[in-house]
Amino acid sequence: MANNRKKAVLVLADGTVFQGYSFGAEGEVVGEVVFNTSMMGYQEILTDPSYHEQIVTMTYPLIGNYGVSVEDAESRKCFVKGFIVKEPARLHSNWRASQSLDSYLKEQNVIGLFGIDTRKLTRHIRDVGAQQGVISTQNFSIPALLEKINGSRGLVGVDIVKEVTCNSAYAWAEGTWTLADGYHGKVAADRRYKVVAMDFGIKHNILRNLVASGCDVKVVPATTSAKDILDQKPDGVFLSNGPGDPDALPYAVDTAKNLLGKVPMFGICLGHQIMALALGGKTFKLKFGHRGGNQPVKDLTTGKVEITAQNHGFAVDYDSLKTVAEVTHVNLNDNTVEGLSHKTLPLFSVQYHPESSPGPHDSDYLFSRFVNLMKEQRK
Repeated sequence: MANNRKKAVLVLADGTVFQGYSFGAEGEVVGEVVFNTSMMGYQEILTDPSYHEQIVTMTYPLIGNYGVSVEDAESRKCFVKGFIVKEPARLHSNWRASQSLDSYLKEQNVIGLFGIDTRKLTRHIRDVGAQQGVISTQNFSIPALLEKINGSRGLVGVDIVKEVTCNSAYAWAEGTWTLADGYHGKVAADRRYKVVAMDFGIKHNILRNLVASGCDVKVVPATTSAKDILDQKPDGVFLSNGPGDPDALPYAVDTAKNLLGKVPMFGICLGHQIMALALGGKTFKLKFGHRGGNQPVKDLTTGKVEITAQNHGFAVDYDSLKTVAEVTHVNLNDNTVEGLSHKTLPLFSVQYHPESSPGPHDSDYLFSRFVNLMKEQRK
């Protein structure tokens, strides 16, 4: 790659330009440029539907050193629009790897950019906020690329969940990974609790953790009505993660609202925001979001601090929930809401990802909390 480099360019909506080189697929792509502070887990990031319509910058300088394993995909394909790294590894070493990062991006048609100052880009996003940008390996006219950015739809007010959700309902039976049996290893012997998982862009590892915790899981499309869900007589309903603006999903909020008090509910990330809206709260867009595997969150009910994995650009407005629900978790970096519950209704949600893989795993107890909530409601 170092001896056969093809030029590529990143242009931001504010006119900032980064000249670099191409890897992965070639072409041109527009999306919201964001950064992720994780040191590993790039395949999980690439295949997380929550990154749909986004160009992801990795802050760790060397990416791709352990290659790609087909087992570790978090969904059916890569959903990121583009991928930016300081340096892609030319060689990878991992007994589970099936291919290199470069070949995987080519296969998945994801345009990559490397060789730019990713620290400078990250600092710029932190200073001015996440914004639309374009990566191109074929057009280097800055005015023309800015015109394409100006014509892009962005994320605010746009429903992009319909572009990532499943087309029809399906059952999920795969558990969490073990050395002996891979992802068929940790499956609860007695899956007593029937859970309907609403797919707003759900990650496989969420489903695996539900199964490992004792849940019989059925995944349904994001547009499924509350009536259709209740007709299945579930013990609990899970509201998944997903991309974009929760205010652009009135149908999902309406479904959640019609489920309140009728069945135990657990929400993660976008599911957390949808639950807050269903309770009468409000959400807002963060300046540059929280994306990475090192976000400190304080559990206000125990006083403990968890290191969490996160990926979101919107947050719940604390003041809008004061008389409606209880805030249970806060982000120690900016005091934004990271979790909520209700005084009387059987529900709770978190903004972060307790299913994170490769980690951290400080918060995986939340799946057991969901099972216990369903158990209490059966009594």
